[in-house]
Formats: sequence, structure tokens, C-alpha cells
Amino acid sequence: MEQIGQQTLSALNALLGAAKLRKGDILVVGCSTSEIIGEHIGKNGSIEAANAVLGALLEGLANTGVYLAVQCCEHLNRALVVENECARAYCLEPVCAVPHEKAGGSLATAAMMKFQSPVLVEHIAGHAGMDIGDTLIGMQLRPVAVPLRFEGVDRIGRAHVVFAKTRPKYIGGPRAKYDVASCEYAHE
Repeated sequence: MEQIGQQTLSALNALLGAAKLRKGDILVVGCSTSEIIGEHIGKNGSIEAANAVLGALLEGLANTGVYLAVQCCEHLNRALVVENECARAYCLEPVCAVPHEKAGGSLATAAMMKFQSPVLVEHIAGHAGMDIGDTLIGMQLRPVAVPLRFEGVDRIGRAHVVFAKTRPKYIGGPRAKYDVASCEYAHE
């Protein structure tokens, strides 16, 4: 479990460096603890692996001001566990369900237990994402997601990891001009 925590923290640090998240931004994390321990997704969740992952995420985000949104599995329609503060800041409507290991997943279950004031919301528009075990977090990211790859950071345990940051849409037609540098970092 210690190695899983270390791998998660390394992955998070790589993502934070590349995505340039700011205070108030949202990081979406989807996670199959089954995949982490070498099983098929959804078949053998591990609360121990979930606690290792969540502990590393909370440690790595502690002084950033970035909100963590933990995606549930498809049995709860990929709803997300967030802090009530995040839900209020983004006017997200809480929904009534309680994730558990067999409906929601182990990481969402751990988040419900460890967050200070957790709520479940149906949708979010995250600024960046980490998908541990191919859980399909794209529906919870802003419309223009940019895939990221990091040398030597492609697995947590035995699970494949995919990263993304987002950027504003380029709009306009043939006469439009873009300040690409400002678009890379604009989150509003």
C-alpha cells in the first residue's frame, strides 16, 4: 500500500506541474482499486488501496486550494464525491445516495468517510483529471480535454493511468486570432 501511495503522489505531482491548476480549480479522479490490485475493473475493490490513493491525493493537494472530485462507478451513474464547499462554490446540486464498495466504488467510499463535509453531485466540469484503471472520467471534464503523458508515470499498482488538463474552446472563424498562451491558462 505504501508503494501505491507513492505512485499516486508522483502521478499527482506530475499532473499538477503540467496542468497549472489554481486555487478553486477542480481535479477529477476516477479510480478502479480492482485494477490497482491486478483484478478486473469492478470485480474486487480494495478499501486499503483506496485509502492509500486518497491519502496521497489529500496530502498532495493540501496546500493548493484545488478541489478534489472523486468519481463513483457506473452503479451510481458516475456521480462525484466533493466537499460541500466545492458544491457551493460551483452551484452544484447535491443528490441523495451513499457510495459503498459495491455501488460507487472503494475510492468514493473512502472519500465519503475522509472528506470534512462530503456531498454527492451528479455532474461537474473539472479543470484536470486523473483516471486510474480506465474508469472513463471524460464526461466530468470541461469540453476541451488535452491528454497528458508523463515519462515513467503510467501505472499505479497494476492500473493504467491516463491524465488530462483542459483549456478554453477556440471559437470564431477564419478571421479569428488567438493568444494561445492566455488560452492555456484561462480557467474562467
